[in-house]
Amino acid sequence: MSEIISDTILIENARKDSNAYGAVINKYAPILGRYLYRLGCTNIQDREDVLQEIFIKVYINLNEYDTDLPFSSWIYRIAHNEAISFFRKKNVRPQTIPVDEYEDLVPSTENRYELYDVQISKERLLAGLNQLDEKYREVLVLQYFEEKNYEEISDILKKPPNTVATLIRRAKEKLRVILC
Repeated sequence: MSEIISDTILIENARKDSNAYGAVINKYAPILGRYLYRLGCTNIQDREDVLQEIFIKVYINLNEYDTDLPFSSWIYRIAHNEAISFFRKKNVRPQTIPVDEYEDLVPSTENRYELYDVQISKERLLAGLNQLDEKYREVLVLQYFEEKNYEEISDILKKPPNTVATLIRRAKEKLRVILC
């Protein structure tokens, strides 16, 4: 039976013993990989390269991390910065996210017409997200897909909570216009 280890213990162990850093990677690689994917880094090799850069930066700066703050917000901030750097280096806009990745979001139903309506809605939603400016897409991905609260989004994006709230409200309005 595996026990879930808190971030605090993971960081303490990694600071004391570099071999324990693997536990940080094991915990956060799938989570951050999914986050990068949702931001538009859909090519697996590119995503792995960005993840590698993230974990190198985390390792190098691990002693600078303030343990009074949530580790997840800190590592998401590094992931966010690396994703932005990747997109700038590649000089590309994030790629479209394939709809089949969100099959688990579609409620099961016996009525294929209802299922078809839900799938169209899902496709339209993802297409709409991809039409948003990066700053709006980021806040919606963090809030709705990564399930971060305003304070965590504020920490990740280094923006005041009121600004985050405004960005989310504007993002929803813009998405509503796109979808209507």
